[in-house]
Parts: sequence; C-alpha cells; structure tokens
Amino acid sequence: MWVKLCCLLLYFLALFVLARVFEAVAWYESGFLATQLVDPVALSFRKLRTILECRGLGHSGLPEKKDVRELVEKSGDLMEGELYSALKEEEASESVSSTNFSGEMHFYELVEDTKDGIWLVQVIANDRSPLVGKVHWEKVVKKVSRFGIRTGTFNCSSDPRYCRRRGWLKSTLIMSVPQTSTSKGKVMLKEYSGRRIEVEHIFKWITAHAASRIKTIYNSEHLKEEWNKSDQYRVKIYLFANLDQPPAFFSALSVKFTGRVEFIFVNVENWDNKSYMAEIGIYKTPSYILRTPEGIYRYGNNTGEFISLRAMDSFLRSLQPEVNDLFVLSLVLVNLMAWMDLFITQGATIKRFVVLISTLGTYNSLLIISWLPVLGFLQLPYLDSFYEYSLKLFRYSNTTTLASWVRADWMFYSSHPALFLSTYLGHGLLIDYFEKKRRRNNNTDEVNANNLEWLSSLWDWYTSYLFHPIASFQHFPFDSDWDEDPDLFLERLAFPDLWLHPLIPTDYIKNLPMWRFKCLGVHSDEEMLETFQDSESDSDTENKEVFSSERDVSEDDELTVCHRHGAGEPRCSAETCSNRYCHHEPYERKARSYGSHGTTGDVEPDWSAWPSEMLHCTECVVCLENFASGCLLMGLPCGHVFHQNCIVMWLAGGRHCCPVCRWASYKKKQPYTHPQPLSNDSPS
Repeated sequence: MWVKLCCLLLYFLALFVLARVFEAVAWYESGFLATQLVDPVALSFRKLRTILECRGLGHSGLPEKKDVRELVEKSGDLMEGELYSALKEEEASESVSSTNFSGEMHFYELVEDTKDGIWLVQVIANDRSPLVGKVHWEKVVKKVSRFGIRTGTFNCSSDPRYCRRRGWLKSTLIMSVPQTSTSKGKVMLKEYSGRRIEVEHIFKWITAHAASRIKTIYNSEHLKEEWNKSDQYRVKIYLFANLDQPPAFFSALSVKFTGRVEFIFVNVENWDNKSYMAEIGIYKTPSYILRTPEGIYRYGNNTGEFISLRAMDSFLRSLQPEVNDLFVLSLVLVNLMAWMDLFITQGATIKRFVVLISTLGTYNSLLIISWLPVLGFLQLPYLDSFYEYSLKLFRYSNTTTLASWVRADWMFYSSHPALFLSTYLGHGLLIDYFEKKRRRNNNTDEVNANNLEWLSSLWDWYTSYLFHPIASFQHFPFDSDWDEDPDLFLERLAFPDLWLHPLIPTDYIKNLPMWRFKCLGVHSDEEMLETFQDSESDSDTENKEVFSSERDVSEDDELTVCHRHGAGEPRCSAETCSNRYCHHEPYERKARSYGSHGTTGDVEPDWSAWPSEMLHCTECVVCLENFASGCLLMGLPCGHVFHQNCIVMWLAGGRHCCPVCRWASYKKKQPYTHPQPLSNDSPS
C-alpha cells in the first residue's frame, strides 16, 4: 500500500511539473501567460459575445461593439486563460442530454426533492404542441447547461392526473428554485408567463428569478450595516459592480452553495459617496471580495481565478467543502492508487487483472467501512468547535498561491481527460519497467511467467486447497475435522493417475517437532577413544554374534529398530504403528553406541528429551544409520523419528508421507500416550 501511495504522489508531482512546462511553452510561443489581463478593445465582436455568454450576461439589445466591450469590463477583468477556455468551450459544442420524466414520482424525485440546484422543465399538455420548438429548445438547453441548470421534458400523456392536479392544462415552462436560503429547504415552482418564445427572453427570465435570491445592496449605509453584521454565515462573497443584476454564473453558484456561502451583490451604479468602500479596502470595481473570519481575500489575483462558473466553483469548494466532496475526493484517490497495482504486479496479464480486481474491491470496501464511523462521529452535538477549526484550516491552506496552482492544474487536466489518462498510463509503464528490472536483478521467476503457466499454478493451488488442508494456516499438532474417514477416502482418490496429484505446500515442515538426540552417561571423545581401543578385542566376539543375529532378520525388519527401556518404556507396537513391515516380537537387544567412535552396550538414550507423542527408535530408516549423540532429529505426525536432514530431503522431494507407515506428513494422527507401568506387589 505504501509503495502505491508513493507512486501516486510521484505521479501528482509529475503532473505539477508538466503543467509548469506547458505554461513555459505557451509563454515562449505566444509571449503571454494565462494570468495576464486581456484588453477587451483588442478583441473581436464574436470573442466579446462569447465572454458574455460564458459569464451569463444578456447582450441581445447591444448591437454595437462598444456597448458589448463596456459590459465585459463592468462584469470583471478578463484573463488570457478565461478567454482560451471560453473559445474552446464554444468550439466543442457538445450536445447536452435532457431528462424525459416518466411520471409524478420521477418528477418529484429529481425536481422537487433537489434542494441545491435549478431545473427548467418543459411541460407538454395532452394533445398540445410544446411551447418551445425542438430547435429553440436545444439552444435553450445548451445555453443554460453552462451554469449548472438541469433541463427536462414532462409529457402529460404519461401522467394526466398529475397534470390536472398541478393545473398544467396548456404547454408551458416550469422553473424550480430553492425557496429559502437554508440548506435542504423548500423548492418553489415558477411558470413562464412571457409572450415572446425566444432563447434570450427565456434566459433573461431564468437569470432574473435566480438573481432574486441574492441579497442586493444599493447604498453605503446598507453596506456598512451588512459588513459589520455577524450571523450564521461564516463565509460571504461580495460582488461590487456597476450592473443591473449579477451575472448568471454568480446567481447559479448562490443556489449551489445554499447554506454554506452567502452571496451579496453591491450595485454601485448610482453611488455618489464611496468613502466607506475605501475604508474596507475596496478601491476599484468590479471586485469579487471573499469575507471570512480570518480576513478579506480578493478573488482574481492568483493563478486560475477566472470570472467563470467552473473556476469560482472549485475555489469555493476548496474553502467550504461538504462531506460528500471529501468522500468523492477520497474515492478518486483510492482508486487511482489501486490501479497502480496493474503496473506493480509482475507476471502474466491475467494475473495482473485478477490482482487489480481484488485490490479495487478491497480498497473500496475499506474506504466505505472507514467512512461510516466518520459520518457518525460528525453527527455528535459536541463537535461544533472541531468542525469550525477544520474549516479554518481549509480556508488558511486554500487561499495560498500553491493552492491556486493546484486548482488551476485540476481545471486544466479535467478539461483534457485524454492528457490525464495518457500521463497516467506513461507513469504506470515506467513503474512497470523499473519493477521488472528490479525483480530480474533478484532472479524472480514470476517475471517471465505466461498466462497458461499462471492459470496452471492457480488451478494447482485450488485443487490442493480442495483436497488437502493448507498447513500454513495451522500449527502442528492441530485438531481438525479433516482427520475423519472421508478425508482418507479423498486422499486415496488422489493416488491413482486418473487424478492430478495436487501441489501440496511444504511450509508445514517448519512446524514439525525437532530436538537433539542425547545419551545417558556419554563421556568425552578422549575417554571414549581409550575405551574403544581397550575393548576392541573383547568386542569382536560380540559383534560376530550380533552380525549373525541381524543376518536372520529380513529386509523389512530393518526399517524400524524399537526396543523397550525397562518395564515402563514402550516399543513399536500394533496399537501405535500402522506399518505392516514392523515386527513386534518381544526381543531384547542391547542398543548400539550413539557416540562417534564405537558401540557399547552400557549407553542408553535419554528418552526424557523426546516429545511424548514420538515413538522410541534408535535408527533412521532413510539413511539406515543409528542416531549419533547430538544429532538433530525430526518427528512426523505418525510418531516415527528420522534424521532432520534425511526427512526434510524426503518431504521436499514430493513424497509427503512417512517412509515407514505412509501416513500423510501434513495430517494429524491421534498422539500416542505411553502406558503407565503396572505395579507389581512384592511377595510377602
């Protein structure tokens, strides 16, 4: 996770540097930056009209270029970046979709239940033609959609009872606007009453109703009273301009930020005394002033702060965000980080996408689960101070120059999604190259694995999980329901070649018991060497007798050498060993020497060091050698004991069973408990 987070931070840093490179290239080719002001006198009539349409100011009654230029100057300063964005938006001319309502519930859900947006709905009465024709309606939809106004069509033939109840007996236009200035307030529906069915008149009717929600100040006394008043709004934005009404984008934003930001329009058209404006620091008009508890901020002085709906919307969202805005931001970042797994994961293509889908599901689930307690935490009544301090931190950090650069880059890359996706893909390919190079240096085999090999290994893993318990999930000794007879039946099915032998993981070997073999009364190496030399002649006869007795033992009898140590020590018996090769005759035999120089009949193993569930044996049936004092032993679940190196090589070679009894080496067997010796009463 931390690797993907670092890769995502590197990607954002690369985007920031790339944006500065684009600015330098644009400055080198054209000689200006996006923040430079544009003189409206040098612009054509078409460009001036485009700027007015993007700002939402009517110009139908202004045939002269001079009047249009003055209206542009009255609405705010024009920057090169805003002009470029407006021209690009006009050239794009993308078709905007309009909603077709199916009935009363659909209309109520989208229009009347929407508290932070404006709707324009064309109602078509039964057996009537629409009020606005198809061509003009498409122009209206395209014009109002620039300011976040949603459109739709309600045909009364789909729900005539609702139209009669509403009084829609003829075709008309309906506009829904929030009635109050509080968040999630009531919505009022206004009906178009104009006689002229033209695009400009309809748009003027819409902007007039939207602007009526904005508080308007006409004199300095009212401004002084409003400026010094403290109310529920912590953030206020003032527009000081010489206009009849605020621009449409300003009115649309006032609806969108209902309950969060208060929008105030100061009409200075007929002011004679502007001394109070100078007292509060307003020296020119038009000006967009943000008033916060921390001070005054002049909008338009930093990078990307254009006089447009999109630029001011991103600015206000960063200052006064909603919980939904933070959730969407975290969702985007988490998914961008999860997609890095497609390039970090090496190997087959199918493996990459399987890991990607798994990562996307995991990260999104964790994100939603982590947001639930946060939402509950924010509902507590004693967190108002915490909420205010959080918003104060947002306001301090997002009014800096760095924050303005980030907002400008966000608007640039969001308006060019192809560039954003291509840079993300290029960054991912670079990560894939360096990760592949690193793993090749580490001699990792998964880099060269193809789809067929990976699917084969995935199938092997699945079949091994299906037929055998995974030993890495359990510790030996363990209790499991797999130890019953049905599992033995499944295991027998895996032995014939009609079934594929499952791939069994070998990590259970590290959980097998290990200990050192010790003998009682073992002397040092020098003493044992002298003992061996002194008794060499005496042991020849004994060795011959032992050899003659061993020669009579069959090959299968040599697999296990078990003995009884006193009356209480067990030997390999039918109850504890299921091996049909083991002999259980009660023979008594002197143990061989466990030293490294010879044998002696007086040395006995120290059975107290052995685990209680292990059988007492003195010979490894893998290498057919006796256990030497100090050697490392390993036991299997069945109870048989071997040299540690011998049995590890046996199991690692794919033979996951005991060499003696063929019991599965990864399966638990009921542990053997040593019987208590019978107490013999001495004769009286």
